[in-house]
Amino acid sequence: MQMDFHYYATYCAAYIAGYSHRESLDIAYSAQFVDDCSRTLLEKIKGPSSAATTQLQLELMEAGTDPVGLQDITRIWASFHFLPSDLYAVKEKCSKRYLDKYRLICGPNGDLVVKTVELAKGKPVQSVGIAMHVLADTWAHTNFAGTPSLVINNTNHVFYELFPDGDGFKEKQITFRHKKSMPDDLDNSIYTNSLYQQNENTIMNLGHGRAGHLPDYSFVRYRYLPAWGDYEEIVKDNPADYMKAFTQMIYALKYLKGEVSEFMKDTYDTEACRPWLDRINEIIRKRQLTAADDWKAFGEELSGQAIEDFSISKYFDEYTNRGKEERDETFIGRFIRGAMAHKGMVIDEIYKSGNKLAGTVKEKINRRAGQ
Repeated sequence: MQMDFHYYATYCAAYIAGYSHRESLDIAYSAQFVDDCSRTLLEKIKGPSSAATTQLQLELMEAGTDPVGLQDITRIWASFHFLPSDLYAVKEKCSKRYLDKYRLICGPNGDLVVKTVELAKGKPVQSVGIAMHVLADTWAHTNFAGTPSLVINNTNHVFYELFPDGDGFKEKQITFRHKKSMPDDLDNSIYTNSLYQQNENTIMNLGHGRAGHLPDYSFVRYRYLPAWGDYEEIVKDNPADYMKAFTQMIYALKYLKGEVSEFMKDTYDTEACRPWLDRINEIIRKRQLTAADDWKAFGEELSGQAIEDFSISKYFDEYTNRGKEERDETFIGRFIRGAMAHKGMVIDEIYKSGNKLAGTVKEKINRRAGQ
């Protein structure tokens, strides 16, 4: 997902769930900051590198693809952007090495998303925002894994965009290119994706790189052949999935606010946003590179308050101007604590399932301490 959903739509969900304007802004900032909190940024503000929730392109290009380097990549991307849906998934006639990667495939309504939301219960708004980012991405990033893998994340030429046509859909084959300097051409179904490389562990095969930004557009529907899918086509309906993401966020936020006693899988609060369902559907289904302006306008109508644009440095001075012993209680300090708690939980769950692709929490701590 992009900033339009992680920041502006998350604000809308939080406000509908009953949070104040200020709280909704802070939750939205924290949700978006997950996509920005890299080691480069943490080094700049003198924060702990182990709290990184993303990796910049340059960082990935320099990352090692030896077992230690792959564990480091997997810890970040599987924890925050491609939360595994079933760490105990069964697949016959495959190696343990393949099965471990297969079990990291992202999807909604898994046990880990329940643990993610429950972990944020009673925690500061920063942890709430982190949980909303992770939850939302389980819908957008479904069918891809947060570990470099050609055998899991690759796609082929069978890739078609689906356009509503009467009671059905008409299809148009998608053209992929590798020029990241050019915006996606929505009119002609031309999208940018990562360059095909045969190396199993290249970062070109991380997450949904081979599908470009298609998973991040709320309006798009497409059918394709995932590398792991045994030649069975998958149809991805982003408008339906993004609506579920939005209404599941409202439900989760009500649980975190204390208005719902339990967070359960496959539960959505459509009733809370019923007065605005047509408006929300209109935003989700509109063909555009970013829906930020539309979500922002909707949020401002909801609250009657101005929604400031996301500013990555908003809380930097508060953090950097405090002494080390005081930083934990700053906005960024609370985000860092929440991020490390969430990452540790996911790493531990992956390791307990018998999967060593993310290493262990102890290894992570010791390795960082030795730097």
